Parts: sequence; C-alpha cells; structure tokens
Amino acid sequence: MRPGPYEFAAGTAVVTGAASGIGAALAAGLARRGSDLVLLDRDADGLAAVASAVRTAAPQCTVTTHEVDLADAAATDRVAARVVAGHPDITLLVNNAGVALAGRFDEVTLEEFDWVMAVNVRAVVRLTHALLPVLTANPGAHLVVVSSVFGLIAPAGQVAYASSKFAVRGFTEALRHELAGRGVGVTCVHPGGIRTRIAESARVGSGVPAAEGEAGKQAFARLLTMDPAVAAEQILTAVQRRRRRLLVGWSAVVPDLLVRLAPGSYGRVLAGLTALTGRRGR
Repeated sequence: MRPGPYEFAAGTAVVTGAASGIGAALAAGLARRGSDLVLLDRDADGLAAVASAVRTAAPQCTVTTHEVDLADAAATDRVAARVVAGHPDITLLVNNAGVALAGRFDEVTLEEFDWVMAVNVRAVVRLTHALLPVLTANPGAHLVVVSSVFGLIAPAGQVAYASSKFAVRGFTEALRHELAGRGVGVTCVHPGGIRTRIAESARVGSGVPAAEGEAGKQAFARLLTMDPAVAAEQILTAVQRRRRRLLVGWSAVVPDLLVRLAPGSYGRVLAGLTALTGRRGR
C-alpha cells in the first residue's frame, strides 16, 4: 500500500549537493514547508551561504551542514554515521549531488571514469544504505534520487555520465519495488536542462583536445535554461504526491518520448540536434 501525502514538517530532510543549483533551491523550498535540514556538499563556502540564507528566511527550522567530498568513500561513511546518530527523525533523503565528465570512452582514463561513478553512484548507494534503517523506522518517509535526462538516453561523448545516471535509475526503481508496502515512498527524478553549475564544473577527459572540450562545455551550457527553483518546486510537489518518476522540463520529456519511439536509432537524431546546437552557437 502506498503511503499518504508526504508531510514536510514532520521530520528532517537530508539533501546532498546543497551548495548551489537544485540542491540549494530544494533546501529553501523544504525550509518554507517546515522541514529541518541536514545539508551536504564539498563546497564549504557555498554550503555556508545557503545555510545562512535558509536560517534567515525560515528561523524556525534547524539547519545542520556537513562539508564532504562524496568521491571519498570513507569520508562519505563517516558523515553518514554522524547524520544517522544526530538525526533519528529523518524522513526524507534527497540524493542530488552529481558530477559530469565529457569525452568518448577512449578519451577518458579509468580514474576519471571511476570518479564519476564514485560520486554519482557509489555515494548514493552508501548514503542510502546508511540512512535506510532510519527512513523505514519513520512511517511516511521518502527517498529521492536525482538521475538525469542522460538516465533516459545515452548520447555519444557522455559515456561516464550516462553510465552513472542509468545505474542510479536502476538502483532507484529496484529499491522502490523492495520498499513497496514498507511505508517509504521513492521518486526517481530526471532533470533536463536546468541552469546549474554542472556544465562549468564538468571535467573534460584527458584525451579530449582542449578546444573541442571547451566548445562542448559551451554547447552543453546553452541547453541549461530552466531556473533551479522551478525544478525544485516540481521535485517537492512530486515528493508530496509520492510520484514514482518525474521528468523535469521539455528537455527531459522530449528525449523520453524519442527513446520510446526509436529505442535503437535515436542516436542519429541526437547527433543531428547536437550539430544544430553547435552551429547556432557560432
């Protein structure tokens, strides 16, 4: 049986990648709805700024921050243990943090590939595994995992990122089936072009020519048009309504339709769109 509507003011929400973009907007939206917050990010200054803004706007909410590099498994485990010990009332975990790496598979090193998987997949798994006993102990809890439009489609030049986002999509869907009937809702989110720092902070594979890598980052950035606050509101509405799957923006809805209509040949359409985007940017 599915749980009823999620009650934001009933517990504490944990948000990763909270120093900017969707994570920062989620923190603000959760505080407005009455949630206490535990915010995680590797950007200490950005995290402090978000926490300060939330405390000013919602002084009734308790805000706790943890600076952590989720690429570090041991550091992730230590933070998870502190969060669990300090917040037995956790009712929401939002695995939002993510990193990107541009380049064909033969243009990236295994170390670069592993870095993406460590942040985008391993950290999600480890944090969820650590916090799941708390979530299941609090009836009405909810879990969110942010995948990507590249968890729906897999374009050339995004092999590491797409691999990680397809992985967390599968993880989330299987976990949702396992948690059915246990009082915990699960939502998998597929954002399209959200105006975050993902493009500017993306790494470029060691084997990618510098000019090509910079052009690719600029083309990617041009696709990021939606305000993160709009995306965050859609995510929080999906949580409140216990939606299992959320496509954020036309740039997620259209590719989802494309892959359903042409699952074996959508790559040609993507290649054409990529070329068109590149020409428009000149």
